[in-house]
Amino acid sequence: MGRIFISAAHGGKEARGIDPGSIAGGTTEAREMILLRDLIVTELRARGFEVLSVPDDLSAAQTITWINSRGRSTDVALEINADAASSPNVRGASVFYIASNNERRSNAELVLTGLLRRVPQLPNRGVKPDTDSGLGRLIFCRQTAIAALVMQVGFLSSPEDRSLLQTRRRDFALGIADGLASWSRVIDPGQGNPQDPNYPAINININGQNYSEQGILINGNAYIPIDLVDRLRIDLSKSPDVRRITYRRVVYVKAIELRDFNVSVNWDAASRTVKLRSNLVVCSGQIDRIVSNGNTSEVQLQLFLRNNNENALVQFPDLPKLYREEASIEGINYDIAFCQMCVETGFLRFGGDIRPEQNNFAGLGTIGGSTQAASFPSARIGVRAHIQHLKAYASLEPLVNEVVDPRFRFVTRGIAPLIEQLSGRWSGDLDYGARIKAMVQRLYESAGLL
Repeated sequence: MGRIFISAAHGGKEARGIDPGSIAGGTTEAREMILLRDLIVTELRARGFEVLSVPDDLSAAQTITWINSRGRSTDVALEINADAASSPNVRGASVFYIASNNERRSNAELVLTGLLRRVPQLPNRGVKPDTDSGLGRLIFCRQTAIAALVMQVGFLSSPEDRSLLQTRRRDFALGIADGLASWSRVIDPGQGNPQDPNYPAINININGQNYSEQGILINGNAYIPIDLVDRLRIDLSKSPDVRRITYRRVVYVKAIELRDFNVSVNWDAASRTVKLRSNLVVCSGQIDRIVSNGNTSEVQLQLFLRNNNENALVQFPDLPKLYREEASIEGINYDIAFCQMCVETGFLRFGGDIRPEQNNFAGLGTIGGSTQAASFPSARIGVRAHIQHLKAYASLEPLVNEVVDPRFRFVTRGIAPLIEQLSGRWSGDLDYGARIKAMVQRLYESAGLL
């Protein structure tokens, strides 16, 4: 029987010291997850499973190294964490799996079902590919060598979820243990000697054309030969985190990692084919550059918003149209601006200290030391202020429309022409730009542009 690795997210040493994770209701994510993890470990060991608990003082990168140095082909690994949102009304549990891996998606459903059967009062947020996470990728799913999942057991920022977790912690532990036990049992123990693996071959299709060489399948993940990566003009020399393996004297890389280089990666189970698609529109650099052209239609923006919040267009039905119009006037990429709005408002769910009636879609502040965020008389003016603030950061060109952004004159013009350069400027979050870029990639994938 395979072993089970379990990690309680946060609590370890990161660059800025001990990371407590989310903080709410007088407790921390690290504390709650460690308490829950200890109960899960006790329950699984009582059922006869061999469980390895990741030390709590390790960083995220050290955690993965610790698991990879000990893992075997039949083992599984789960990281548990608690999410947080600006709105206390956001609730529920979800499980993330590595994108384009149907086997791992099925595993995720087993783990999530185990928890929800024991705690049915917890809303079901479903299983999701890690490309739907805030940064567009989860290193625990990507870099852990054995089968790995990330579970969000609830929202610490939600009083209801927090109360459930603290008053029914044993039920949470029993449910997660149920799911882990089921997952462990479906992992095939007959994969051979891990020192001499025999990986099945898969087909490769690039932009609709079959590639002459084959890839391999490892733990449900498609791997492609490094030679193909070179042919796609992708330089991985500065990407040490991209997982590489040598199999029968050929170097392979995990196909899903190419998504970070604007290559669409999909899996066709019927033909056992990994499908790669590179779009020249997206590869031209416009995905990063704020002063550029948008690529989506109004309908594609509407569908993206509605698919992530079915009520998003009730109060703001013209928002996609407004972003396309206002951004085009000022020469700003409306896809980037629209996706920044999705990040800032949680797909128009708002929350925190900004209300929908303020028409503030980008978290813009006021001047004069006010404690409240800026308000605008209409959705169009709110969008216009957002676009103007982006132009202040990304361009030296003068505004076309009269200024409505209250903080336009305080920005050092042209200091942030790329999305990533908004980090630490627009928001104190140093991953802020990465979150917006990940959202743009999700938009382009939903629109069939990537």
